[in-house]
Amino acid sequence: MLKAHKAGKSQKSGKTSSFMVRLDEESKRFLTEAAKLHRISVSDYVRSTTVSQARREVIAARENVIVLSPEDQLRLWNALNESPKLTPAQKRLGKMMRGAR
Repeated sequence: MLKAHKAGKSQKSGKTSSFMVRLDEESKRFLTEAAKLHRISVSDYVRSTTVSQARREVIAARENVIVLSPEDQLRLWNALNESPKLTPAQKRLGKMMRGAR
């Protein structure tokens, strides 16, 4: 659950506001560990990763571009690379279109 708290000013004018996010313990541990890997605070880590991701998604949506994570790119590539499995109805249709009975 997300909850926004106004603490004053917008980011562009140098003013900031708080934003509280509820997390399960596992998610919180991952964020803490990732922040340590980058040697920054959890707040800085969350801010840098979420804002940059949000910016990419908004820009992609404005430009009508689909943006996929590397994992999703691989899943899409594998799905497109597989031979389709035709259903019995599709096989019958294929025969009819070729003039076979």
